[in-house]
Amino acid sequence: MHRVRRIATDLMNKYPDRFGTNFEQNKKTIVELAIVRSKELRNQVAGYIASHLNKQSKSSEENLESQGEPPDSLSSEAE
Repeated sequence: MHRVRRIATDLMNKYPDRFGTNFEQNKKTIVELAIVRSKELRNQVAGYIASHLNKQSKSSEENLESQGEPPDSLSSEAE
């Protein structure tokens, strides 16, 4: 697990705009960016990245809700 986390963290730090919450897209991106010797390792890294980014987005949404701001507050202010 430490190897998967280290590889995923390195890739996310080097290419933060290339990864998202989509597992399939992350697999394709890893093939383009890195040499991964096994399909199993590639899938583990792609899954870790997707899971990590999902957790980050959920925690940021929860932080906004706990502050009392609705997620669409910007669009209602513009009107």
